[in-house]
Amino acid sequence: MEKYVIRGGKPLVGDVNIGGAKNAAVAILPATILAGGKCLIENLPCISDVMASLQILSELGANIRMVSRSTYEIDTTHIDSTEVSNELSRQMRASYYFLGALLGRFGSGQVAMPGGCNLGPRPIDQHLKAFTALGAQDSVEYGQIHVRAEHLSGGHVFFDTVSVGATMNAMLAAVLAEGTTVLENVAREPHIVDLANFLNMMGADVHGAGTDVIKI
Repeated sequence: MEKYVIRGGKPLVGDVNIGGAKNAAVAILPATILAGGKCLIENLPCISDVMASLQILSELGANIRMVSRSTYEIDTTHIDSTEVSNELSRQMRASYYFLGALLGRFGSGQVAMPGGCNLGPRPIDQHLKAFTALGAQDSVEYGQIHVRAEHLSGGHVFFDTVSVGATMNAMLAAVLAEGTTVLENVAREPHIVDLANFLNMMGADVHGAGTDVIKI
């Protein structure tokens, strides 16, 4: 299709059900790992990235219960793996959020280099910069990103470029780190605020989401 032709001037009637935001959902689902318990997530969009995230959680050891088409109960108490399968992690770019969540809870995580839609290069150097500031080490082996830390401590990160993904991943890794983390030059999109609200509901202490400085 080369173009849309829209002829206006007619009254509009009807109802539209607005689904949950994908960009918030794909970060909030990995964030359930940090709870180490049950979370009820509502208004999830029924899209492939969400289904892949739920499958990743299940393969890691989480118990997933479908309450309705858009509501899932996720119990991450008994997660027993920190390695996301190569096949699933290459299905979507947002699989890298599992790095921050797994690193935060277990001190280790492994995910394949991001896959998903072809929207051009999206380097993860800023993600790794944040993890390093918290005390983690990283390596890339055979297309797999490994991050590990014996102990995570709060740190200061000034992102070289504004990145939604790096901001969210840093938040996920920092909430269980000892001390205070300050993130500067962060993204300010609404889904950053959604993730911060969810983390705070689980007991985190995140301030400044929606501005260019976030304190955790």
